Amino acid sequence: MSVEETAGSVVGGGPVGTGAVDGAGSGVESVNGAAGGAGDDDPPPGSKGRTRRAERRKRPFWQELPILVVVALLLSLGIKVFFVQAFSIPSGSMQHTLEKGDRVLVDKLTPWFGATPERGEVVVFRDPGGWLDEPAAPSGNSVVQGIRKALSVVGLMPSEDEKDLIKRVIAVGGDTVECNAGSPVKVNGVPLDEPYLYPGATPCGDAPAGTVKVPKDRIWVMGDHRNDSRDSRYHTDEPGGGFVPVDNVIGRAFVVAWPLGHWDTLPVPGTFDQKALNNQNATGQQQTDQQQTGGPQPLGGPGALEELPAPEAAALAAAVPFALWRRRRGAEGRAHRESSRES
Repeated sequence: MSVEETAGSVVGGGPVGTGAVDGAGSGVESVNGAAGGAGDDDPPPGSKGRTRRAERRKRPFWQELPILVVVALLLSLGIKVFFVQAFSIPSGSMQHTLEKGDRVLVDKLTPWFGATPERGEVVVFRDPGGWLDEPAAPSGNSVVQGIRKALSVVGLMPSEDEKDLIKRVIAVGGDTVECNAGSPVKVNGVPLDEPYLYPGATPCGDAPAGTVKVPKDRIWVMGDHRNDSRDSRYHTDEPGGGFVPVDNVIGRAFVVAWPLGHWDTLPVPGTFDQKALNNQNATGQQQTDQQQTGGPQPLGGPGALEELPAPEAAALAAAVPFALWRRRRGAEGRAHRESSRES
């Protein structure tokens, strides 16, 4: 019971009230006089407060719409930061697993619990440095840029300085990778059967990298369309050695969400389930100075993943039922209180 309801009950019939202080005669007579002096047409004491509160609760839906929009934006921001983020595929480096223009959903939750990338997963990661071309200078004046920046924070627009890529994890820290022309990719001496490769693409023929040892807390990544992918093989002579820091991994892409005709999950291929892959000391040659970076350039240049706006429509769809449920629950609660008072 609220403070206003308590005050109304005391004035209406309690043993103590303002009438006992201001009225003449005994306290009982003053209280009785206050109660009996009300006209037949006057509302019961305390009812005006309840009416005003009921009117405030019965606001029209259009007045609650701004609240719903704010709730939807907060849900979108929370989903984007902590749970799932959508990205658009800008190039053909992962064909036919991912086609240009596909929208993928990336799991950002499990890394918060200490999960690290595993062999065979398709992951999105930040540019380790020099993998992507420098972004074009932002267009528009400072006001427009400020608006774009604010909208990108809440997920309504992609960030202009976002530099993310998507590839498949071939090896993790401690693994030895053999990537030679005319041979399948080998991890810890075990050849990989790669049915996900683009038809006609060679495992390493276009850009053999020799034998490399993956450092701790790093991963070795390659595109599924090897002849059109600037992956780890093309950066072995750079400061990072072609390896991606685990801390740069944003999350694992787990489903192709759009277009609907391309909808599919992105499981780990069976070739990465071979138990021999876990024997990191079973490889032969481990001479990183024999890395080769020659070979023709990929057909398509590198392109940053485009971060898609967070699913505001889905968040709004979740917020609207919540608001309606809250309104209905409030109405049922008021009806229950009224019936209790009448009885």
